Amino acid sequence: MEKEIILLNISGQDKPGLTSSLTGVLASYGAKVLDIGQANIHDTLSLGILFEIKSKSSSAPVLKDLLFKAYELGITAKFRPITLEKYEKWVNSQGKNRYIVTVLGEKLAAEQISAVTDVISNINLNIDAIKRLTGRLSLVNEVEYPRACVQLSIRGEIKDKAFVTEEFMRISQQLDVDIAFQEDNIFRRNRRLVCFDMDSTLIQTEVIDELAELAGVGAQVKAITESAMQGEIDFNESFKKRMALLEGLSEEVLQKVAKNLPITKGAHRLIKTLKSYGFKTAILSGGFTYFGHYLQKELGIDYVHANQLEIKNGALTGGYLGEIVDGNKKAEFLKEIAKQENIDIAQTIAVGDGANDLPMLNLAGLGIAFHAKPKVKENAQSSISSIGLDGVLYLLGYHDRYIDLEA
Repeated sequence: MEKEIILLNISGQDKPGLTSSLTGVLASYGAKVLDIGQANIHDTLSLGILFEIKSKSSSAPVLKDLLFKAYELGITAKFRPITLEKYEKWVNSQGKNRYIVTVLGEKLAAEQISAVTDVISNINLNIDAIKRLTGRLSLVNEVEYPRACVQLSIRGEIKDKAFVTEEFMRISQQLDVDIAFQEDNIFRRNRRLVCFDMDSTLIQTEVIDELAELAGVGAQVKAITESAMQGEIDFNESFKKRMALLEGLSEEVLQKVAKNLPITKGAHRLIKTLKSYGFKTAILSGGFTYFGHYLQKELGIDYVHANQLEIKNGALTGGYLGEIVDGNKKAEFLKEIAKQENIDIAQTIAVGDGANDLPMLNLAGLGIAFHAKPKVKENAQSSISSIGLDGVLYLLGYHDRYIDLEA
């Protein structure tokens, strides 16, 4: 029996029962729905239904009834016949690789969206869907913490992923926007462990620099820290030099610093949401357990691995206990925790800002450079520089409606 494939496009004011009414007409003619998709912007509906009817002889009545129903509902209906050849070509394209591009910033302008979609178009990729992940912004009331995120689902074959990443990085730097590019696979939709650097990631300070200021050796320690974070000197060497300069600092000073750690914007919101969805979390830091354990209690972190200060007679000795937690050790801890929790490494996320975070950022299923040094951003899979730590949730595909907005 001859069949006909028709694409129905509906646009107009959204209202309850609209989709039900239209599919009811199709049902009365025994139509088979081959695909259906709907988007709603500012209460304006865009609905597409690709359907098949058994023979051309029945197409006129169904189209007539659909037009009549559309008139009753006050919407516009358009029809387009689809050849079997084009339909089969479309079906066969579903095996192509799929990717997610996340565009994130305080505000998004047409220029930023245009630049991103130009890259996608120039490498012959199709955009299957565009979804806004952040809530609606008022144009009248000032928002204390503005953030905007759009997620694009794209499909096609990419010959040079490095080129795509470089293009997105160029746009990111030029137009002050974060762009994350990920494969849309089963692991992306099933992340289970998130590991964080502590200093300048979970907290907005380098604790060792702060301690050095209080010990009167701030300039010396800060210079060593910066050189290490830029990857100019070995982390272990820099750690020992900085520790020696802190000899004699009172434990009372440590307690005061711990109680006043400046937790990064969005951290509470991120951790609370992750915990509600069953994620495991960890601090993997080249800093100190003394402060890591304080954050563990404050935020509800599951694991803490960092350096242990040596304290005698209520003061720092300038030494440390156990192994130094450097970049390679962070990566080892990530693997260790994943194994302990029976989590595939591809289901892990690592977030950090310094050169010593790169081993774990590159090992994790998703590595995120957070307000990071240029060298780190260039070598990480993704980066967030425009908003707070809760930006991680948008890279996971969460919409604001699924995020704890009160945290």
